[in-house]
Amino acid sequence: MLKDKPCAANIAVTDIARARTFYESTLGLELEREVMGSVLVFKSGGTSLIVYPSEFAATNKATSASWSVGDDIEEIVANLKAKGVAFEHYEGIGTLDGDIHVAGPMKMVWLKDPDGNILHFNNG
Repeated sequence: MLKDKPCAANIAVTDIARARTFYESTLGLELEREVMGSVLVFKSGGTSLIVYPSEFAATNKATSASWSVGDDIEEIVANLKAKGVAFEHYEGIGTLDGDIHVAGPMKMVWLKDPDGNILHFNNG
């Protein structure tokens, strides 16, 4: 029923202008459109990331969105670090090589947006 339908990640934020700056300027996502005056739809590969204001922003303690970035993971981490992004470090997930968690062939990083939403990149 849904297997051939597009899906999008939804990110709740408290400050839409601050979020727009982070997702556009820091992460480099392209704003596809703005809906209803305060909902931002960013293009990310073949999918969309929807950022919207909510009183429930910053209540999720789990990963909100994930990207598979392939062999570009080290370059992406370096670029984001140069922009002042801090990466999360989690116990029990492989070994830490700088800010990158390594578990066998998998390389993974986590970071938070300005509202504390957890974002994940991996080389998968």
